[in-house]
Amino acid sequence: MPQWTIDSPGQLTFGKVTALNVRIVAGRLAVLASDGPPTLEVTEVEGAPLLVTHDEADGRLTVTYKDLTWDGILGWLRPGSRRTTLTLTVPSICPVQAGVVSASALVTGMEGTTGVKSVSGEIVLDGVSGEVQAETVSGSVESRGMAGDLSFGSVSGELTVAGGRPRRLRANTVSGRITADLELAPTGHVTMHSVSGPVVVRLPHSVDADVTVRSTSGRVESAFPGLESTAMPGVRSLGGRLGGGMASLSATTMSGDVTLLSGPPTGRREEEEKA
Repeated sequence: MPQWTIDSPGQLTFGKVTALNVRIVAGRLAVLASDGPPTLEVTEVEGAPLLVTHDEADGRLTVTYKDLTWDGILGWLRPGSRRTTLTLTVPSICPVQAGVVSASALVTGMEGTTGVKSVSGEIVLDGVSGEVQAETVSGSVESRGMAGDLSFGSVSGELTVAGGRPRRLRANTVSGRITADLELAPTGHVTMHSVSGPVVVRLPHSVDADVTVRSTSGRVESAFPGLESTAMPGVRSLGGRLGGGMASLSATTMSGDVTLLSGPPTGRREEEEKA
């Protein structure tokens, strides 16, 4: 199968690409959905060269370092300076697996299965649908215009969901902050768990959802008057049905505060901001 060693800036164009595997240490990674020919553009390479492999038989494209594996990305700590800046364009339905150590990663417009792992780099998911899994140690994850299933796991990294309408959203963190601005689909299902990090969720005024928010020792607050408050030793909670129900939202913490905000639908907010 064709293989390239990239030690200087340049560009490659490929035939059919049906799956993408990319792993880098430091720098910047962008994966963009495109209807054009799949391409790799490298604008910066420092330290060890990149190894690029394209299996023309099954369409799998791999961009990595020779000694950096997907399974070991979160525990990969080696001395030496490695930095690269690269942009990959692939079909929107192409499954993507991306791993970064301290690099930032941007994924835009993908509609298939997307997995991103990071140690400390920032992850941005822009207009990504399908099944998405984001895993970090201390890096932040920002999702914009989400329309699929997002599973998020972190030790101390922050999750921000802006303008999302997820089918399913699952977020688990130890001390990271979770901030979500959501419109829930009728079958939308959201669960959030944090040990000490705060959770802030904003929903439209007219949301139809069954809601449960709970904390062991943190504050629990809601802008929706229809929720029932319960306070007893070891737990503080709010729960009830907003509108006609159907969708569901659950947020629980040990010591982190949980805040439920009310606002106009995202589309209306954008119109108000432009006015």
